[in-house]
Amino acid sequence: MKTRITEMFGIQHPIIQGGMHFVGFAELAAAVSNAGGLGIITGLTQRTPELLANEIRRCREMTDKPFGVNLTFLPTVSSPDYPGYIKAIIDGGIQAVETAGNNPQKWLPALHEAGIKVIHKCTSVRHSLKAQSIGCDAVSVDGFECGGHPGEDDVPNFILLPRAADELKIPFVASGGMADGRSLVAALALGAEGMNMGTRFIATKEAPVHENVKQAIVAASELDTRLVMRPLRNTERVLRNAAVDRLLEKERALGANLKFEDIIGEVAGVYPKIMLEGTMDVGAWSCGMVAGLIHDVPTVKELIDRIMAEADDIIRKRLAGFVTA
Repeated sequence: MKTRITEMFGIQHPIIQGGMHFVGFAELAAAVSNAGGLGIITGLTQRTPELLANEIRRCREMTDKPFGVNLTFLPTVSSPDYPGYIKAIIDGGIQAVETAGNNPQKWLPALHEAGIKVIHKCTSVRHSLKAQSIGCDAVSVDGFECGGHPGEDDVPNFILLPRAADELKIPFVASGGMADGRSLVAALALGAEGMNMGTRFIATKEAPVHENVKQAIVAASELDTRLVMRPLRNTERVLRNAAVDRLLEKERALGANLKFEDIIGEVAGVYPKIMLEGTMDVGAWSCGMVAGLIHDVPTVKELIDRIMAEADDIIRKRLAGFVTA
């Protein structure tokens, strides 16, 4: 399948693996790229630029296909060593960067000078237009269904994607609720030129996370996610567990008086314990409503091949069958 996204990133299929904390290691990124998609290493999971450089080298040993790095720009007082991470990305010969969080404008000249294409994650049309205006090459449009941070507008993809198509000139991919060939065909029909999958890629054999995490996703339905940190305007969609129930009870009890410090135990530093050790109730972790569409743990290649075969079948047979002479 050929779209502006496959052409831009030099990939076979218009499928991108989004950056995910303590999930986007070299093993998963390489598996996605080897299967024809665009694998993504999560930059800030690596604690230093030197560790990111090593992770890029590890991925390079596992694939000769294009892969990228996610770099999230956090609104913190003590920022990560972003110049160091940018240098590691450039020196590592990376050709695609997925940016997220704060405005990446400051870093675009260096990335573009190195020939790197930048796709920025956005949860609204206005943010997508801003990304376009500052020179991003593409955007990932994240609907309200998505795991992680869906923004504060609560617009689902059935509205958000065609609105983005109405306004944008640069290509975009759909993110949030993406799981199979139906997702891809729907995204294309609504104006996207590919799709970004996060939660679906966690439930694959190559995802370097504990089996408890994969089975929790398979067992979950579309009703099992919750929105946390809404009072702080830092909304995150997570899979419900005991820690999430505790967090939501604190939010209810404290109301407008809630501060981040009140819930730090449920959200700070929990990802290694959950993703690597499988201690499922220790804290809140990002998961999309798409869990309701995930029923197995295939290899990445099996998943991507299945998606593309299903999409081809839908387009060539089911949809074509609706068109009369």
